[in-house]
Amino acid sequence: MEKIVKFASLQAYPNEVVMRRELRGWRVLLTGASQGIGEALALAMAKAGARLALTARSEEKLEEVVEAVRIAGGEAHGIPGDLTQDGERKAILASAVEVLGGLDGVINNAGLGSWNHFADGNEQGFRDMMEINFFTPAELMREAIPVLMKGHQPAILNVASRCGRCALPSWTEYSASKAALVGLTESLRTEYARFGIEVLMALPGKTSTGFLKNCRMATGKAQLKFEEGMPPATVAKALVNQLVRNKRETWIGRDSYWMLMVQRFMPGLVRRKLASKVRELYAPAA
Repeated sequence: MEKIVKFASLQAYPNEVVMRRELRGWRVLLTGASQGIGEALALAMAKAGARLALTARSEEKLEEVVEAVRIAGGEAHGIPGDLTQDGERKAILASAVEVLGGLDGVINNAGLGSWNHFADGNEQGFRDMMEINFFTPAELMREAIPVLMKGHQPAILNVASRCGRCALPSWTEYSASKAALVGLTESLRTEYARFGIEVLMALPGKTSTGFLKNCRMATGKAQLKFEEGMPPATVAKALVNQLVRNKRETWIGRDSYWMLMVQRFMPGLVRRKLASKVRELYAPAA
């Protein structure tokens, strides 16, 4: 079974109130809910008793998840739309508040990947990546302040990536976008304290989803073997636990834990190993 690891030093500050969040009846907007981690998380949150507003671009896939949640005995409302569009994002947030009668949480899970060397990419593709992975959750968090301030045990959970703390070659643009989200999350964690809103962050490792198939580009050479990654349900379980325990940061998966731990204490070793692997993969044919 895949090991779920929490970084030991991420305990509450001495003056913080340690709490357990009750998810039964907790009203939450979950983005990127139509597949992968988002789909698994919707089912896990519903099992915990949360009331869900689910959003994604694909209306058909979203309705399938909504139906699965309802069959399992949970409450879910599908709100399809494009969060990168200012008007649609505001409308999605307003709809979530309307169908749930308020909002206690926002989970920023939607994202876009790109597996290519930076030299092979282009400016527009990089901007699209930043729009989806950084600017969209940033603006959603800004717009949700007045709603969440009225919520019960309000929280925002940003699903970033281990790449946000340890950038990887061929995931250059993706790593940059997730690093930006990591930095924003850490800033807002202290800023949003005055609103009574907790800001949490998760850094999952390799997960067995269709992530690579949905990447904007997929021209890297490494053997990634996503099929050997964690099941999405494992990540979902860790995220639910993080919300309940109000953990500020969670590293999910063996690969995430070991890479981030080595990066923390021996960053030079990680850099040399990655550079050596890149030179090997791209060495001219003999």
